[in-house]
Amino acid sequence: MGRGEELCPPDVLTQKDVDEPAIGRDDVLVRVRAASVNPYDWRHVAADPKLVRLSIGLRRPKPGLVPGADLAGVVERVGDDVTGFRPGDEVFGEVRLGSFAELVAVPQDRLAVKPGDLTFEQAASVSMAGHTALQGLRDVGKISAGQRVLIIGASGGIGTFAVQLARTFGAEVTGVCSTRNVELVRSLGADDVVDYTREDVLKRDERYDLLVDIVGNRSFAALRRVLTPSGTLVIVGGIASRRGGLLGPAAQVMRGALTSPFVSQRLATVSWKPNSADLRFLAGLMEEERIAPVIDRTYPFAEIPDALRYIERGHARGKVAITF
Repeated sequence: MGRGEELCPPDVLTQKDVDEPAIGRDDVLVRVRAASVNPYDWRHVAADPKLVRLSIGLRRPKPGLVPGADLAGVVERVGDDVTGFRPGDEVFGEVRLGSFAELVAVPQDRLAVKPGDLTFEQAASVSMAGHTALQGLRDVGKISAGQRVLIIGASGGIGTFAVQLARTFGAEVTGVCSTRNVELVRSLGADDVVDYTREDVLKRDERYDLLVDIVGNRSFAALRRVLTPSGTLVIVGGIASRRGGLLGPAAQVMRGALTSPFVSQRLATVSWKPNSADLRFLAGLMEEERIAPVIDRTYPFAEIPDALRYIERGHARGKVAITF
C-alpha cells in the first residue's frame, strides 16, 4: 500500500457516548483536557501493519476500541491503593489505548504531576515521544557526555525530544531533517544540522559514537558506515516503513536483532516502557527549561480523524495536540 492511499478513512472513527470507565485499585480516573497524536495511534486505527489486527480486529477496529496514548488532564477519582494523586491534581501520562475520550482510567505508575508552567496541550505532547527518546538515548544508547550523536529524523515528535535530551546529557549533536525544519532543529540545540534533500549524511567522513535512527529507510550497512568501530545504532520503530505490510516498523527492529551478533558495533532497539519515574524526570527538565515539547498544530476533539491523517503523511514538525 503506497503513501497516496488513505489508511485512516473518515468512517473508521465515530463519536459516541459510552459508560464511565471503571477503575481498579491502582488506577486513576482522569478527565482528559488534552491529548496528542502519534504514528502509534494511526497504525492502530488503520490496523497497519497487518500484525496489529490480531489484537484490535481482523478487518476493522473492534467496536468500543478507543485509540490514543498520550494525555493530560485532571484527576476525578482514585483507586483504593493509589498514593501520590488525589482529585483535582493536574496530571500527564499515557495509556496503551483510550486517551481519545473525556474520561480514562490510567494506572498510577503511568502518570506524573503536570508541571505548572505547561499547558495541557504541551503536557499531553510529552509522554510517548519523550519516553522513547529518553529510553533510546539513556537506557539503550548509554549516552555519555562528549559523545558525537547523530539523530536521523530530528524534527519529528521523538526527534525533537532526542535532540534536546542529547544536549542535556552533554553530547555533541548532529540532526538530520528536511529544508524547512533546519532552523527548528538548530534552535533545539543541535550543533550541526544536515538537510537530507541536499546532502546524504551517511556519505560524510565523520564518525559518530551513537546513531539514533527514527526514520528507518536506510540499510544497516549504510548506517553502520558512519559509526565508530565500537559505536551504537539505536533503532526507533521506523516511521518510513512500507504501509500495508505484515510487520511494518517491527521488520526493521527484527533485522537489527538478527544483524547485531555478527557486527562489531552494537545494534539495539527501543521498547517503549511508560513509567512515572521517567515522566517525573522529564517534568523536572521541563521545569528547569532544559527541554520543551514542540507542537506543530492543535486540533479540536471533533477533528481527531484529520489529525490522524496529518500524522500519517509523516511531515509533522514535533507533535500534534488534541484539545478537549
